[in-house]
Amino acid sequence: MTELVHKELSYQIMGALFEAYNRLGYGYQEKYYQKAITECLREKKINFIEQAPYKVKMKDKIIGQYFVDFVIEHKIVLEIKKAERFSKQNIEQVGGYLKATGLELAILANFTPTGIKAKRMLNLKNYHKPNL
Repeated sequence: MTELVHKELSYQIMGALFEAYNRLGYGYQEKYYQKAITECLREKKINFIEQAPYKVKMKDKIIGQYFVDFVIEHKIVLEIKKAERFSKQNIEQVGGYLKATGLELAILANFTPTGIKAKRMLNLKNYHKPNL
């Protein structure tokens, strides 16, 4: 049986997501869910960087910059969306975040009318080689 990557921290993050959703309910813009998640993570004493900047490089030249919703404990990318389904565009966006950060795990969380839907995404190429 394969062990989940960052299992305990993932459960804590999911708890913060559900708590934010339960406090606010559905119908808000992403920025308000982000603020609610920030408060829930602080209450749980989980370290995070909000809107974490990461440069996109080609060879040694910087060609762009990402702003990741959350980087949790320098281990997990957390990207939030207000959507009912996981779109190919959002999945590819999070894949780009994993490449740019070098982290091994991302959680893509959708705030939907019926609750939170989450997808765990592994960065197999950079597994165990964080780029902090």
